[in-house]
Amino acid sequence: MALIDTVMATVHLVVGGLWTGSVLFFALAVLPTARSGDIRANSFESIISRLTIGSRIGALLMFVTGGHLAGTRYTVGTLFGSGRGHLVLTMLALWLVLTALVEIAQSRAKDGLERKKVRTPAENAAPLYLGAALVAVLLLVNAGLLLN
Repeated sequence: MALIDTVMATVHLVVGGLWTGSVLFFALAVLPTARSGDIRANSFESIISRLTIGSRIGALLMFVTGGHLAGTRYTVGTLFGSGRGHLVLTMLALWLVLTALVEIAQSRAKDGLERKKVRTPAENAAPLYLGAALVAVLLLVNAGLLLN
């Protein structure tokens, strides 16, 4: 059973790091380029699609691995009645918020990209992607707190 726990924890950490990192990279590097119009619509749309697909896969893997880890490390009482349990529940809520922000932002951005525009779709989606970047940072802080 220890091997399964190790695999689940490793997948959970790697996927979480890749997902939060990709959201931060997008918000801090790709989005400003799109807002200034220095990227083609097709390229921006492709990057958004990859981020969204990665987010969906990440959400599924994080749910499965996180569910396993929570199920093997916590009881209902410790999950709802301890500080560490509250951090786990906070993390779950933040992952759901991150997923929703990426999905809604993608929808907003794709509307204008169909007309081969970049600046306006990037501006319309920017608050959501920047919010997702903030949530990604909060997730990393939360994960750091769980390591103690």
